[in-house]
Amino acid sequence: MQTKTKLDKRDIVKLFQNGCKKDKKIGMEYERLPIFSVTSKAADYSSEFGVCNFLRSFAREENWDYITDDYNIIGLKQEHDTVTLEPGCQVELSIKPENTIDELKAKIDSLDKKMKPVLDKSGISLLRYGVSPLSTHKSINLIPKKRYKLMAKYLWGILSDVMMRETAGVQCCIDFENEEDAMNKFRIANKLTPFLTAMFANSPVRGGADTGYKSFRALSWLNTDNDRCGFVGQIDDRFSFEEYVNYVLETPMIFINRDNDVVPINGKINFEEFMRNGYEGFEADIEDFKLHSNLYFPEVRMRNFIEIRNHDCVGKGLQYSVLAIYKGILYNNSAMSEIEELFKTFEYRDFSELRYNVPKSALNAKIGKFYAKDISKEILYIAEKSLIEMNTGEEKYLDAIKEYTLNGICPADVIIRNWNGLWNKDVKKLIKYISE
Repeated sequence: MQTKTKLDKRDIVKLFQNGCKKDKKIGMEYERLPIFSVTSKAADYSSEFGVCNFLRSFAREENWDYITDDYNIIGLKQEHDTVTLEPGCQVELSIKPENTIDELKAKIDSLDKKMKPVLDKSGISLLRYGVSPLSTHKSINLIPKKRYKLMAKYLWGILSDVMMRETAGVQCCIDFENEEDAMNKFRIANKLTPFLTAMFANSPVRGGADTGYKSFRALSWLNTDNDRCGFVGQIDDRFSFEEYVNYVLETPMIFINRDNDVVPINGKINFEEFMRNGYEGFEADIEDFKLHSNLYFPEVRMRNFIEIRNHDCVGKGLQYSVLAIYKGILYNNSAMSEIEELFKTFEYRDFSELRYNVPKSALNAKIGKFYAKDISKEILYIAEKSLIEMNTGEEKYLDAIKEYTLNGICPADVIIRNWNGLWNKDVKKLIKYISE
């Protein structure tokens, strides 16, 4: 009888080594908040005109396949693209990486155009906003996906329910050529994230009231689970695939999958202990690590690509500005060097303090002696110059964010001004604005 070989850290490191490629593609995950158009309340999963029936109708009309969990529809797939549901019914488009932002935008525009009549029949609108503007987590049920119930029970931060049920964001995915390239991009992306969180802050009104924060979504991530959120390590220059893996191994486990069921672990052990000693007769395998690493939520996550995570959901072309900034900087060695030079006087604690201050103050937060808005203008300049050099025309995608950043403001500032002015705190007027 052949004995099963224990999972070795070298097997895990290979997952990341196998991600090395010559491609310079750009990928995107785009979450939006579904509401019932008549009531402005969060759309639920299971009612007659709920999100599940929207998925069922769209699959039938456009020939998409179901993604299920214990026979419940939790998403759709067609070739490499997916439409999936986050815990509170947020609708996420995950688009196969493409060479240009133009190609990604064309696919999203096409998908939105196909979804709109089906959404309209259900009376559902998808909001381009970072947090539920009217309904709060207390009235938003989790979709029937087993892992979400375990996550909700385990995550110990005081705003973890807000994060799971109320928030929506934009994520950017970047390729790497080799380990050195991956680690350079990983380090620089981590340093950029608090600035981009500030630039795209777009969630000041929640539960029908001004929260006093410009990104309540970013605040919720600060208060979700510090064991698995935030920066990985100290944004260290000597980082490697193995060191990243070490951080993931040290993180408490939530559950594993066995025989189409979940086995709760609830933080009793970390993955390193699971590899060494097993758990209740179960031994670790590579699929367990993949699941565990997907339950690790840092600002920037290593996969077989680099996933940059912490941006509020935005619209009006701003969603593509996120991609353009990262593409311009991370796919140009000169641009990366310029960013390193821009950041050279800052230490880990400076970036960490900025991350904690951005949810409330956005571009008016300070890093060292400087305001984030002034550093952000330099970031934009470097990204634009690089995109012009690439000669793909993608610098046009920076126009939307330039209108804000060059004036020292973020999308939330415009919403707050209107909320306290023309809109007279009318949530219907906010919803009309973030639906466009």
